[in-house]
Amino acid sequence: MFAPRQQGTVIAKGLKIVGSVTAEGLVEVNGQIEGELHCTSLVIARGAHINGVVAAERVVVDGKVEGPIQGGEVILKSQAHVVGDIHHQSLAIERGAYFDGRSIQVRGANGHQPERVGHKRLKQVTNDSQEARTSPGRVDSLGSAENVAT
Repeated sequence: MFAPRQQGTVIAKGLKIVGSVTAEGLVEVNGQIEGELHCTSLVIARGAHINGVVAAERVVVDGKVEGPIQGGEVILKSQAHVVGDIHHQSLAIERGAYFDGRSIQVRGANGHQPERVGHKRLKQVTNDSQEARTSPGRVDSLGSAENVAT
């Protein structure tokens, strides 16, 4: 009668974890993590902050990440602020997101010896059209990315 609820771990607002975090399943971060975070699926909520390596099969960022992201499917929501390289199989960037780092597309399932397919250097993605004109990478009103390769 009721759909099974997906179990997960919530790191609450106001909670700060220093060190390595490893979890199975979904992790929702509303607080802060200083260190590595490894899980299956990850949601970094608006106002959350991670300073360190992030690794998950699916990563949705609407908060702040300072450090590299390693994921299969990576989505940067409109309030995302990411400073660090992103290794991914697929990457989506919403209008208004900020990303300063390299986008590196890899092939390979479950992280087994990914083959480098290509990479692009992306800079700021923003709603402010003046900043967007001076930035090497931006997202237009339709949500498609304009990139500058290095």
